[in-house]
Amino acid sequence: MTDTTSFVAELSSRVRGRVLTADADGYDVERTGFQRWEAHRPAVVVAATSTDDVREAVGFAVARRMPWTVQATGHGHTTPIEGMLITTRRMNGVRVDPVRRVAWVEAGATWREVIDAAAPHGLAPLSGSFPDLGAVAYTVTGGVGLLARRHGFTSDHVHRFDVVTPDGRLRHVSEHSEPELFWALRGGGGRVGVVTGMEIELVCVTRLFGGSLLFDVAQVSDVLEVWGSWTGEVDDDLTSAATVLTYPDVAGVPEPLRGRSVAHLRVAYCGSADEGRAVTRPLREIGPVLADTLGELPYPESGSIFDEPEEPHPYRGDNLVVRELPPEALPGLTAAAGPDAPVFTVVGVRHLGGALARSPRVPSAVGHRSGSYLVSVLSPVSETDERVARRHHDATLAPFIEVALGRRLGFAFRPLSDEELAGAFDPGDDARLRRIARELDPHGLLRIGHGSR
Repeated sequence: MTDTTSFVAELSSRVRGRVLTADADGYDVERTGFQRWEAHRPAVVVAATSTDDVREAVGFAVARRMPWTVQATGHGHTTPIEGMLITTRRMNGVRVDPVRRVAWVEAGATWREVIDAAAPHGLAPLSGSFPDLGAVAYTVTGGVGLLARRHGFTSDHVHRFDVVTPDGRLRHVSEHSEPELFWALRGGGGRVGVVTGMEIELVCVTRLFGGSLLFDVAQVSDVLEVWGSWTGEVDDDLTSAATVLTYPDVAGVPEPLRGRSVAHLRVAYCGSADEGRAVTRPLREIGPVLADTLGELPYPESGSIFDEPEEPHPYRGDNLVVRELPPEALPGLTAAAGPDAPVFTVVGVRHLGGALARSPRVPSAVGHRSGSYLVSVLSPVSETDERVARRHHDATLAPFIEVALGRRLGFAFRPLSDEELAGAFDPGDDARLRRIARELDPHGLLRIGHGSR
């Protein structure tokens, strides 16, 4: 029996899920997530089906000093690993307690699964713009959702976690039990273990007013400036974003959009439809509207507001949290997503503030709460244009450096250096996170895709 065969046989005897190596059927499907750029190349994959599987797999890797990581949907994947990959997509259970207005969410559940479980009870999670994103991974990076200005970061609404730490222990973590880990897990980016389940608050939302207004940038060149000024007047019940991209002139793209650089102004409003129409009226007056999808919709259809691509693909992206939007920098954003850009680019600006700026009752690792906007860039990439995209992204964000506070991990779709990773947190918090991680993982075996460890 070879060493690999012996290794797989021993690990398989400890877990209920499949243990796969590169020659096994299903290996490629298991290692590849939504983000298709540089997929993991693990020596072994553990397709976990339970918390016990995760605990056994982590203990097995640690005992052999094998680097390891975890993946649910793989949207935030940045750096491939060659050690052990633990996949959690089969752990997708959701249990709703409508009396307490909470949900228990397993490691691999998507927001769509949480939304569907909560909706029959007149409740909704503080989910993001893309329903097929993993709920746990989204939450441990903070979570800036569709109702963020009204309710704050998703991580602020976690009651407790079950987490397997890098020492192989299963811990039940709350503000009263292991408060230091509770602080780190809410916004720290998953550096301190594998969350196998979390209890989150739900909100009493069944419907909202939302959708998009689309404008031709050639006709309304100041669309970002006008939207930015409008955001300074709205209340916390309204969360919005602006996205700019140039549509290819090809079959399959709606005729009014083909070949045009288009600004999407996206809105999610917690009030009534009549109030929503009134508060968004100034946006309709910006100029000729190419398309208008604003209206009342059931919360389970909230993913239509951003209408993001559902097909897996390779991409790279970056972001900055900024104090303000310098008017002189905004034309550069529309140009960066224009037809003359060196690589296809989607530029986004999200309005922050409101409840996002308020400190939670229990402190967390989420940084830069005082940020007013999040500026992001994202490009589909191939081997020939990944470096071109990186240079273009750096140049696009450069005019915002002087007003930048740092980054958000949930929008960093490339590996961050140690310095860049530290910049995703408030001063001193990265050092605190590193100390906690070292105590649990002295050999630095858990890899999160950012920094040197």
